[in-house]
Formats: sequence, structure tokens, C-alpha cells
Amino acid sequence: MELELRHLRVVCAIADAGSVGRAAALLGASQPATSTQLRRIERHLGAPLFERTAAGVAPTGFGVEVLAAARELLTRADCLGRRAEASAGPAPRELRLAATNAPILPGLVARARHQRPGQRFTVTSVYRSSDIVELLERGEADVAVAVDYPGRELCHSPSVAHRGIVTEPVFVALPAGHRLRHRTEVALADLAEEEWFLTPDDGAGWHGVFHGACAAAGFAPATVHEFLGGRLELQEMIAAGLGISVVQATTRPLADVVVKPLAGTPIWVRQLLVWRPAGVGGEVVETLFGAAAAAYRDLIAAAPSFQAWAARTYRS
Repeated sequence: MELELRHLRVVCAIADAGSVGRAAALLGASQPATSTQLRRIERHLGAPLFERTAAGVAPTGFGVEVLAAARELLTRADCLGRRAEASAGPAPRELRLAATNAPILPGLVARARHQRPGQRFTVTSVYRSSDIVELLERGEADVAVAVDYPGRELCHSPSVAHRGIVTEPVFVALPAGHRLRHRTEVALADLAEEEWFLTPDDGAGWHGVFHGACAAAGFAPATVHEFLGGRLELQEMIAAGLGISVVQATTRPLADVVVKPLAGTPIWVRQLLVWRPAGVGGEVVETLFGAAAAAYRDLIAAAPSFQAWAARTYRS
């Protein structure tokens, strides 16, 4: 088979819906037909794009890379043939962007500004994804970057829309001298007696996800320190031997910190683009989404821990 844009749309629809069945319904196709098409795409690419979870499916490491490239290609294809905005037209209004502490944010904003030089952006940092939804619902923000988790999808009214940018595994950060530092992957159960740094609940179910994964591994964390600070500050605490923490898979560790995959990938997180359709046009949404996908690809390229995990797990 030859890979076509319609195949990429199927892959993206499955990732956005979180299950083949829901994607089939959105695409107006049957579940068996969609499953068959996915298997053909995976055979063509040479590796699985999704793996089963309790809530449906989640992208594999290879699938994360394919999705990022697919979204970028689809964004470019959707823009072909569109008229350029007349330079003499009115200047676009300010776009109010709310965002969690997402690593993709700098790359997203930089690309969006480059692609839409006439658009003004303001960025507001908001920790809780539920607070982000409230800002959008009240019309106090136009677009946002938020998070949710497979099986705990973000809730909002029909006046707000969202699209998954990427579903990524969660890794663990340890001090460089940790007893498990030489492990290729670390079992969550082997960390039962550790002191944990845990960020506050994010309004999307984070504490339930973390403690649920620990319970499934057979333990409750012995000590949990609530931590709300920057990524660099967190790593400095870990480097000092004060505790460990789950971190994003694309985290670049400091010299005294090691980042390891969790065996079996028990925790996944989804980054989302969320917006008010009444206030943000489709072309702006596509620009932002493509910028976010490209920013994530850059993070992958600079994350050797993630690359090694993906290559070992899905390309061997």
C-alpha cells in the first residue's frame, strides 16, 4: 500500500479518540474496517502505533513520533490552496493563551509567532487544567494547553473543543547515585520505600492516576512531599538525594540526575490543545496544533532517554 493523507487522518483520529471504536464512529466507519486499516498502516510502517490500555488504546513510542509527523503533514496539507490574508486588512486581535507548565510551550509559541507574524499573543501560566477550562468557558482565554489522562478525559461544555497533541509515557527521575541507576527500566514496585516529590492535583485527576498506579503495583507511597515549582528546581532537589519524582518522558536530566522509563509503562499523560470555537478560527487552531506537534518532535530529538526507550521497545 501507499501511505496517503487519509491513512494519517485515521491514525490521528484513533489517538484523539483513545479507542478504535470511538474513532470509527467519528470517521463514519465500522470498527472492524478501522481496525483492519490500522493493521495495514502498521504493517506498512513496520511497527505497532498503539497498544491496548484499560481505557482503550494509547500510542506506542514509535506511534508518538508518527503522530507528531502526521499532524504536521496534515496541517500543511490543510493549508494548501488557502488564500493568504490581505495585508491591508485589519490587524488580528490579541490571542489569549493559557497553559500548564508544558515543555512544548516555548516551541509552540515561537513557531506560531513565526507563522502568523501579524498575530499578537499573550501567555498566562495556569497550573490546573480544570481552571483552564473555566477560563475558556468564561471567555477569559481563547486557547490553551492542558493535560488529561487515558480514562480520565478532560470535561467541558460544548462551547469548548479540544484535540490531543500527544499521549506520552511517564518516566521517573532518580539521583545519579541511586541503587537502581544501572537499570534499563525501573519497576514501580521497586520504588515503594522511596520519598516522592508529587505535584499538587491538577484538576484532571493526577493524584488518582499516580496513587492508582502505585496501588496496582502493590504499595502506597511511604512518603510524599507536595512540590509545586519549576522543572529545574525539582531536578536540583532530586540531585541532592532528597527524593525522586515521576517526570515527562522528554525530560533532559541534569548531570546528577538520571531519567528512567517505568517498566510496563503504567502511567500515561495526554497533552491537549483546548480552544473556544466561537472565538478562534480553524486556521489559527491548525497553526497552533502544527506548532505544538513540531515542538514535541524537537523535544523527542533532544531526549536520549525517550529515544532509547522507543527504539528498544518498538523497533527491535
